Amino acid sequence: MKLQVLIAALLVSTATAFAPASPASRVQPRVAVATKASIADEVDYLGNNIAVKTLLEDVESSRLLTQVAQSGLLSKAQEAGLTLSKLEPLLALAAENKEILILVEAATPEVLPILPKLVDLAPGALPLLASAVAIPPSALSALGLASLAGAVGAVVVIPDDTVLQVAEQTLVVGLLGAAGVASLAGSAILGKIFK
Repeated sequence: MKLQVLIAALLVSTATAFAPASPASRVQPRVAVATKASIADEVDYLGNNIAVKTLLEDVESSRLLTQVAQSGLLSKAQEAGLTLSKLEPLLALAAENKEILILVEAATPEVLPILPKLVDLAPGALPLLASAVAIPPSALSALGLASLAGAVGAVVVIPDDTVLQVAEQTLVVGLLGAAGVASLAGSAILGKIFK
C-alpha cells in the first residue's frame, strides 16, 4: 500500500515538473485566523456545517439512494462477495494509519465544493459502477500496470521537440499515470476486501 502511495506521489511530482511556475502562482502560507464572522458563515444556528447540510439535502432531493438500490449495484456487489463485514478491514487500516485521516481532514475544504458535482454525476455512473464491481482485483492490477507502462511508453515515443509535443506528453502521462495509480490502488483495496 505504501509503495502505491509512493508511486502516486512520484507521478504527480513528475507531472508538475513540466508546468512552468510563475511568481504569481507560488503558494502563499495560510494564516489560521478564525473570526466569529467567518465561522458564522460556515455553520447554522445548531452548529451544522452549511455546505455538508446542503449536500445531504441535495442527495435526499435527487433520491440518489433510491437510484442506487434500483440500479442493482448493491446486489451485484454482494454477488461479487463485497459485504459490509468485508469492509471492516479498511476501517481497521484507517485506524492504524492516522496519516490517512489527517490527509482526509486536511483535504476536506478543497473536496467539499466538488461533492455536489459528484452527486449530480452519480445517477449516470451507477450502471458503470454496477458492472465494474465484478472486475477481479488481478484484472485491475494488470490494467494499472499496462496504464503505467503506456505512460512510460508515451515519454519514450512522443518527442519533446516543441511545446505542443511536451504538452501532449504531459497530458498522456498524466491521464495514463492517474489511471494506473487508481487501478493499482483499487486492486489493492479490493484485494484486502475479498481476502
